[in-house]
Formats: sequence, C-alpha cells, structure tokens
Amino acid sequence: MNRPLTPTRKPAATRTLAPKSAVPPARVNPQRANGVAHASGQPRLPLALPEPGLHLDQDAEWFLVKLDGEWRQIRFHDYGAIYNVPGLYERIFYDILKCKSPEVLSEALAHALEEAGVNPRELRVLDLGAGNGMVGERLRALGASRLIGADILPEAAAATRRDRPSVYDAYRVLDFMNLSPAERDALVQERLNCLTCVAALGFGDIPAAAFLAAFDLVERDGWIAFTIKDSFVQDRSGSEFAELIHSLESDGRLRIVCRQRYQHRLSTGGVPLYYVCFIGRKQEPAIP
Repeated sequence: MNRPLTPTRKPAATRTLAPKSAVPPARVNPQRANGVAHASGQPRLPLALPEPGLHLDQDAEWFLVKLDGEWRQIRFHDYGAIYNVPGLYERIFYDILKCKSPEVLSEALAHALEEAGVNPRELRVLDLGAGNGMVGERLRALGASRLIGADILPEAAAATRRDRPSVYDAYRVLDFMNLSPAERDALVQERLNCLTCVAALGFGDIPAAAFLAAFDLVERDGWIAFTIKDSFVQDRSGSEFAELIHSLESDGRLRIVCRQRYQHRLSTGGVPLYYVCFIGRKQEPAIP
C-alpha cells in the first residue's frame, strides 16, 4: 500500500475546496454527510484537488486533506488511509466527485429482480470489495435478508464497524486469492445466491481470479451484479476482465440480463468517468 505524503504546505497546483455552508439544506442533519456522522458536528476537513488542467490517469489521482494542521497527499487508491478518517471517503468521492455506482447497481438489480418476479428478501448477498459499507447500505434498503461484507483491507472492516455497524450481518477480512478451507466453508454455509462487486475490479484491486473464486460461491441461478470501468470491458486484448466477461457469457456460465453504461463519477479534472453495470444469473461454475 502506498504511503501518503505529508507536504509542509499545500502545493501550488491545487484548488482548495472550502467546506460547505454551515446552514444545511432542508431535511439534512448538519452532523452527517451521506450517512457518516462527523464528531461533535465539526466542519468538514479542508480538501484540495489538483488543478483541472492536470490530467491524471484514474489510478494516479490524488487529493490533499488537512489533518492536524498539515496537508497530506493521498492517492485515491490508498483506501486504507482514506477509510481511517471518518467521512473522508464520502466527502471526496460522493460529495465532490459525484460517484453514482452504488445507486446505479442497486437500482439495476432491483429492476432485474422485479422483472424476474423475485422478492429482494430472498437475497443472501456476498458484497465483494465492500469497503466502508456504502453498497451494503443500498442492498439493505433494497431488502436483502442476509448480507455478508468482504474486503481484503482491515481498515475497510474497521470503517464499516465505525460508520455503518448495522448494515452487514457479518463482515470478513478475506483474500479471495488465498481462502483457507475454513474461510471457504463458512461462506458456503451462507448459501449465497447473490454476488455484488461495485467499482472494485481492475486497477490492481480485485483480480479476475479473486472474482471467479467469489463467483463460484454463489448458488446456481444466483444473481451476479458488478460494475467495471468501460475500457476494461471493451479491450479484450488488454484487459483480463474483458476476456473473462466474454468467456463467461459466451460459454453459458453467466447469463447477462442487464448491461448499462453510466457515469461512475467525475475525475479530479472534472471529466466524466464511465463504467458498465452488469446484472446476470449464474448458470454454471466458473472453474470446473
């Protein structure tokens, strides 16, 4: 995991994002932002993004946050450092960069369930790459009866316990590339019939082999719901996921019922970043 930098002052090539007005919009609790309470209702932490003209690759994006009087530079993919600060993940990705992925996936899954005549209360979900529980919160609101969060980062589990302690029935810190027999058996006993994975595939986060391991824990005809960067789907020669999705669909292991391209969020330069949401039904095991 990359180590955040701690500059002595804010670099010049940034734009500061002032905290929002102390007067909240109607029906909004001033001590909360996207479901995360801020201690004692203190103002939100000062943040700064790179100047819009500085075009960064998505996996190289960063921001500055002022903590204990000093500006710290944190890469977007240094999730552990972000989760350690209450409300920071929501502030940067949802308030500022307008991330829509949890909303898009939950609505697409709800529509697919309705079309199939399936009650959401029948769902026993594995939320892979669960982070701090924002997707789980949507799935709980949808009506899932059993919800298991899983992430490789202990910081993600700690942030969920801190910010959304009642969302998951269980939250497990697991490496799906190296599940022990006991870890796998515990998941099998959950009789999972739905897998979700939102904006966590690629960029060195969740590799294809880990996704397939989770896929095979889902019962036959169970739901597979995930989102992924559009370029990872389009280029079969340069992305393991493009070839994987094509293979799963073409040989009948996954029947895709919904494929929706949408705006995931804005880049630090204000450019829309597009992802694809897939909803499908597992037909056969991914690994024979």
